[in-house]
Order: sequence, then C-alpha cells, then structure tokens
Amino acid sequence: MTTTTSENSENTSGGQPPGNRPKGLGAIGWARWVWRTLTSMRTALILLFLLALGAIPGSILPQNVVSVDEVNAYFRENPELAPWLDRLYLFDVFSSPWYGAIYLLLFVSLAGCVLPRALVHAKAVRARPVPTPRNLGRMPYVARFSTDASPETALERVGGVLRGYRTERYGDSVSAETGYLREVGNVLFHLALLALLLALAAGAFFGYRGNMLIVEGDGFANTLPSYDAVYPGHWTDTDQFEPFTMHLDSFEADFIEEGDLRGQAESYVAEVTYTEAPGAPERQHRLEVNHPLSVDGVQVYLLGHGYAPEFEVRNADGDVVFDQAVPFLHRETRSYTSDGVIKVPDTGGEEIGFVGVFLPTVAEDAEGELTSTFPGPENPAVTLEAYRGDLGMSEPQSVYQLRTTGMEELGESPVMAVGDTWELPEEAGSVTFKGYKQYATLQSNRDGARLPALGAATTAVAGLLLTLFVRPRRVWVRATRGADGRTRVELAGLGKTEAAGDNSEFHEITKQLAGRLRSESDDNPRTPSDPPESTTRGSDR
Repeated sequence: MTTTTSENSENTSGGQPPGNRPKGLGAIGWARWVWRTLTSMRTALILLFLLALGAIPGSILPQNVVSVDEVNAYFRENPELAPWLDRLYLFDVFSSPWYGAIYLLLFVSLAGCVLPRALVHAKAVRARPVPTPRNLGRMPYVARFSTDASPETALERVGGVLRGYRTERYGDSVSAETGYLREVGNVLFHLALLALLLALAAGAFFGYRGNMLIVEGDGFANTLPSYDAVYPGHWTDTDQFEPFTMHLDSFEADFIEEGDLRGQAESYVAEVTYTEAPGAPERQHRLEVNHPLSVDGVQVYLLGHGYAPEFEVRNADGDVVFDQAVPFLHRETRSYTSDGVIKVPDTGGEEIGFVGVFLPTVAEDAEGELTSTFPGPENPAVTLEAYRGDLGMSEPQSVYQLRTTGMEELGESPVMAVGDTWELPEEAGSVTFKGYKQYATLQSNRDGARLPALGAATTAVAGLLLTLFVRPRRVWVRATRGADGRTRVELAGLGKTEAAGDNSEFHEITKQLAGRLRSESDDNPRTPSDPPESTTRGSDR
C-alpha cells in the first residue's frame, strides 16, 4: 500500500510547494517597470502628441493670459458652456494642472531616454570600427578583383581611397566606417528638445506677463497695481518689476473701405513715449503688430484697440461731476459695437450710473434696430440707460459692469451724436457725449529664457538636418594571396539607412582602389580590360 500526503499530491500533479512558488514583481520591480515604460521613446512620442493636442484649445479659445476681455465676452455669449470650460482650465490651458503634468512627464521621459543614449553614443564615437565579417559575400554590395600588387600594398592604399572614413586594420583586412554625425544629429536633436523644454519652464517660473489698457493721452508705469491682469511666474518677485514708464501719445487704426474685405483691419499704429527708469531720457517708439517695444528686458506687444467715448456729467445743480473718456469693450471686431458703463459716485446727492452702447458708424437695419456698419468712426453715436441709487463702490467690482440691483432706472436716452446732451429725467442732471478717444490693449512679457530657447530650437533644427542628410556607411577590404600568386582583393559595402540600396559610392571606391593598384603593381601591371567584378543585393540587410 502507498499513501501520499496532500503536499506530495500537489507535487505529483505538477504543483509547487508554497515556499517555491514565484512571487510578484514587488515594489522595486514595479518601480523599474514604470521607469522603463516612462523613459521609452514610444512614451515620449505619446506625451509629445498629447502636449500638442492639449495646446489646441489654447489656440482656439480665448486665454486669460492674452486677453481677459475676450474671455469675459465668451462668457457673455456662452453663459452655459463657458463655466464648464473654465472648470477644465480651457481658458488657462498653458498654466493648467493637466497641461503642466504632461509637460513634466515629457521632460522626465526625454531626460531618461536621451541622456543614457547620449552617453552610449559618446562611447561609440570613440570606439574602433567593427571587425571585418568572415563572409563578405553576404553584404549588400560586394566587388572582387585581382592585382599584381602585394596584399600589404593593397591594404595600405585603402586609406587613400576612403577619405572621411575611420579605418582600422584587422590582420588581412581593413574595416572602415563613416557617418557618425547622423547619430550625433539624432542625439543633438533630442538634447536640444530637452533644453528647449527647460528654457520654456525657466521662462514661466522667472518671467511674467501682464495685460493693460491705455487710452490716448494716458500713461502706464510698470508696477503691479497698474496692470488690468498680471500673471507672474512662481519665482517672480512682483516688487522688483523693471521701472519703465510709457505714455500713449496717439493711436491710429486703418480699415479696408472697399471690396469684399471692407471692414477688416489694415494696420494698427501706436505712437508711444517711454523712459527706461525714473529720470532717464524720454524716447519715442512706433508700436505696431509684431513690432514690439523692447525696454529693459521686457517686450511690450500691441494686441488690439477699441474706443473710449468721452462724457461730461452734471448734477442737478449744473455742476460738472464727471468729465473723462471711458473705455468701452467691443462685442466683436466686424463692427466694433462696444459696451461700457459710466459710474458717477460724487454727484452731491444720489449716485448715478449709466450702461452705454457705442456705435462707430451708426445706422438702422431692415428691422429698425441700431447697428454699426463699419468699424471705423465714420458716424459715431451712443445710447445710454441711466440708473440712480447705490453703486456699491464699497465692494470689489469690475469697472466694466454696473450692478443695477437696488438701483432706480431713470430711462433710456435717444441716439446721441457727438456734442449731444441728454437731460436726465426727474431733474437728476445731464450727460453730454463730447466725442471719443481710442485705446490700445497691450501685453508686457518678460522672458529671460528667450535667447536660450532660440538657441535650443536652432540646435534642434541643425541636428534634424544632420539626421536627414548624413548617411552612415561601412566598408571592408580584404586582400589575400591567391593560388596563382596574385592578390585577391574583396571589397564589401553596407549602407545603414533607408537609402542603402544606392551602391554607387561603393562602386566608385572600388574603381579608385583598383585604379591605384593597377598603376602601382609590382611587376606586371594589368591591362585596363579586366574590370572588377561586383554584385549587389539591394537594401535588405
């Protein structure tokens, strides 16, 4: 009789004792797997694609870092969709957590992939050419010929023919290789891409961007409170902004007046006066689109423009209590119909506010509604709605919005041309449309990493060109004494790129080597009627 325990039964059925069963990867194993996956070229390409894909909303939707006004206009036009887009940071794409995560992962992936590869290639560049294969007949290109020159002489002449090749002698053969710059270009391209990511990150951490609106005749000082919106880097000291000042002397916008393109902007030109520091001499600059002002390491760009109607408001006693230009924000750039508010807190009585619409070229459409038919100020007019009560100025609020809750509506004005005065109902005073000024929307940008980023991008292009146009090749030449006493020369060539099927260079090397040996043969030079025999196998290696 034979008895078996449960353990023996498991062994008999192919099982393993508990102590010998394979274990999982463990923490270290999983960490290695994650690192290898992250630093693979496939992962880097996927992250690069995701980075480009994530930038698409930033180029389609308005961004706060470029124009807060356009973002606010998008909220007004899409009140249901805009809050959801804002929750996904689609109005701040390039500073969003998800975009930053992709950016950081891409940087780590490239660093872990490129740096070890660069070290390996650095060793390969200093390494000797590979030994000559035993069977050269398997190479894509093979040529054979005989010569009266000795094997030693044949191998010595190889160096004179293979100019630009690195050669190494291996017994009765010479191994030669060229085209190292192709892999150098490949590594250089990826290192430059890594440097570009570093430069962009440095610019984001140490620089800043700010948006401001300046009406003709007004000025700007580069201080934090002067900006309408400012986006400093994480390590930017906002108390140490460059102390330049700027004054908008004049602004001129030209629009196409005829043809199918009527109404499109032709040019924006702003004449500014600036100083680099308090007490510094004043300088003039003509600010245009794509022609920024560069002052003390900061670039000031012209983004757009709008209209600032001028109003004079008098109270019930006839005293002037408000007299200035008020920027109105345009709804769209086709007609520049613009909306704005006027707040008059100091009337000597109840506070007054106005909600206005400015039309650069006023006209009536087919339904009798007021519209602007041209973005230029050919026939400017405004309409106003007046309110009386508490403006709520004690609480933070936008200068472009009027809080009408709890205020009394006084009425609507007629269409007011330049110079018209509207007497407010209930003898609350009057408002006069005196004219208009233009304003410019500007963006200042300090990015000390611009030049390093440009250098990295230029290096990346140079590396890419090397990768595209340099062809790595290998050539082997073996010279042995044949049975007839003559030297048998065998030359093989191998191209390591997609253009490897082009063996014309190897054939030319063979002809040059045969010609040199023919002219320097020891005893009886061969006649030129016996050319080398060559065979090609295509590009399949």
